[in-house]
Amino acid sequence: MAPRLIGDIGATNARFALADAEGRIEDPRVFADDDYSDIETAIEAYLVASRAAAPQEAALAVASPITGDLVTLTNHPWTFSISRLKQRLGLARLLVVNDFTANALAMPRLGPSDRIPVGGGEPVADTPIAVLGPGSGLGMGAVVPTPTGWMALPGEGGHQTMPAADAREAAVLDQLRRRFDHVSAERVLSGQGLVNLYQTLAGLDGALAAPLTPAQITDRVIGESDRHARDAVAMFCAMLGTIAGSLALTLGARGGVYIAGGIVPRLGPTFVASDFRARFEAMGRFRTYLAAIPTYVVTHPTPAFPGLVALLEQAPAETAGH
Repeated sequence: MAPRLIGDIGATNARFALADAEGRIEDPRVFADDDYSDIETAIEAYLVASRAAAPQEAALAVASPITGDLVTLTNHPWTFSISRLKQRLGLARLLVVNDFTANALAMPRLGPSDRIPVGGGEPVADTPIAVLGPGSGLGMGAVVPTPTGWMALPGEGGHQTMPAADAREAAVLDQLRRRFDHVSAERVLSGQGLVNLYQTLAGLDGALAAPLTPAQITDRVIGESDRHARDAVAMFCAMLGTIAGSLALTLGARGGVYIAGGIVPRLGPTFVASDFRARFEAMGRFRTYLAAIPTYVVTHPTPAFPGLVALLEQAPAETAGH
């Protein structure tokens, strides 16, 4: 059996690998989106580099809603037709899902070494599991148990309206509403969201914001000398707790809430010591309910990959894509 191609396509990087018949992931590689004119060129570059036999099946996780044959990345200009890509690559089967659908399918497959617990709580078997991840955008997904296995619930929850939990957050969101017609959770809980928080907090205090990148804002050394960078990270973590708690309540995610994406795993002890967990539980009469739900930071480097393997292993009638 020829290896199956799997790919996690984000707004910044496209990650590809091969999955063998037993589901083992081989030869993972990372390609910068901006180095390629389209997704097909990036895939072909990977296949050349991996020297693999031409795959007959592939599954792609894409940072975009999948509503039909035409797919456009939310935060990058790549656009492609699923049916045309399948034909041009000579595939017998091509499955394309939202990236956090793939992430969600991976969560039941993660082991203790793939995650770090934040706070208390224990997972309840056979109950929904939620995942969200700030990166170039804010992805969300979930899986629910069914008699035939885990079923993913695709969605675009990162674009829900961001609520304020205190006066300082309300002031920040009020300023951001003057810049954007809609202040979604993604406007503050993403790489650019960190920049938005940093610039707005500095402006509220009458200070001049430095031209910092998201990586610089989260740098602990810079945070020691730049109060607004430190405050931006603290507000980011607290706001993420609000959104994660709301997601857990909406889904009844007693199987756990997982934090993935490119930002939080790099925060390390800063995130564990933040107000994330306190804010996650701060839901009034349902504080006790949420205190029993575990939250984790995903440390697996490419959680979409095992999720895509799970997708390929499902019966075709149960999968999304073409």
